[in-house]
Amino acid sequence: MKLLVLNGPNLNLLGQREPEVYGSTTVADIEAGLRAAFPEVNFAFEQHNGEGDLIDALHGTDADGVVLNPGGYAHTSVALHDAVAAIETPVVEVHISNVFGREDFRQRLLIAPAAAGVITGFGVAGYRLAVQYFLDRV
Repeated sequence: MKLLVLNGPNLNLLGQREPEVYGSTTVADIEAGLRAAFPEVNFAFEQHNGEGDLIDALHGTDADGVVLNPGGYAHTSVALHDAVAAIETPVVEVHISNVFGREDFRQRLLIAPAAAGVITGFGVAGYRLAVQYFLDRV
């Protein structure tokens, strides 16, 4: 199985940015943890701060599934919603924090209706839960 783990804006700053919200785990830690936990999966990892780059990654993927943490674009991007809806590859949206326990504007997820599912509030374990979803589908 090949999975794309696609991280959006500001996730390159995980471990530094608001550790009280997002913890001290870095993107590199998430990648290493997924590779160790799921050696049978062929992972591709990408992080982009730009909306267009995320869309291009979705359009260009040859993966069997996508684990997408769209960051703040989850609440603002109709274009990312449309990109997820336009591809046949299933996408699981992941959020480290519980967006429904945060500011009102974070509680509206525009991409979610086009995704296979959404995992929110379980910290970086949400990435593992998303990968497990794909493995259980096989």
